[in-house]
Amino acid sequence: MLIQTVVAAARDVFSPALRRILWKSIGLTLALLALVWVVLTRLLDAFLSRYQLTEAYPILDTLAFLLAGFGLFVALAYLLPAVSAVVAGYFLDDVAEVVETRRYPADPPGQALPFGKAILYGLRFGALSLAVNLVALLLLFVPGVNIGVFFAANAYLLSREYFELAAGRFWSPEDVKRLRAEHRGTVLAGGVVLAGLVLVPVLNLITPIFGAAMMVHLHKRLMRDPARRLPPRRGDRASIEAR
Repeated sequence: MLIQTVVAAARDVFSPALRRILWKSIGLTLALLALVWVVLTRLLDAFLSRYQLTEAYPILDTLAFLLAGFGLFVALAYLLPAVSAVVAGYFLDDVAEVVETRRYPADPPGQALPFGKAILYGLRFGALSLAVNLVALLLLFVPGVNIGVFFAANAYLLSREYFELAAGRFWSPEDVKRLRAEHRGTVLAGGVVLAGLVLVPVLNLITPIFGAAMMVHLHKRLMRDPARRLPPRRGDRASIEAR
């Protein structure tokens, strides 16, 4: 199931229907990383100016600029999961709508999350991912432990984030948690794929769109189980309970 899901998501990401969203996602990701770079260089400049180090040693100004750039390059893998979470929350419904319409036209369409709630989800997971990856960054000089912590933590966080966003178009938050728990192995395997993608330079920029498409496919394939019925959309569930 997982291999078929990955292949289907890869086809969708580079399809004409998602190409515009993909470019917008890459642009937003690069913009956020550029913002981090600007903040980093400003903080270094402020530190050097406060202690008047650049006046005594002018070369430190240039070194600070280069250090900030190098620091961003090194930290890219650690920042990207958090940035990916924010970008995914912004584009998830657009990606899901395209995938559901093109690949599953006979199924009832999902209900888009309210814009504010989708962004809140992204920010929440982004903050959690940032905190975890900062811990991994502090372990940078501990051989073996660092990469293990980074990979395991992001496999879990990315699987949880993307699956909850995709399944949340159909299920209530409580049902999403139950479904993720019932299929924790399959969902976590999807997170392993995403954590591996994050480690690939340049290609990791497609993580938000690929992750969204992959989890939409994964959720749909899990719902094909004959023992399950596709749950009502959240709006329909509320209408039924209101009666």
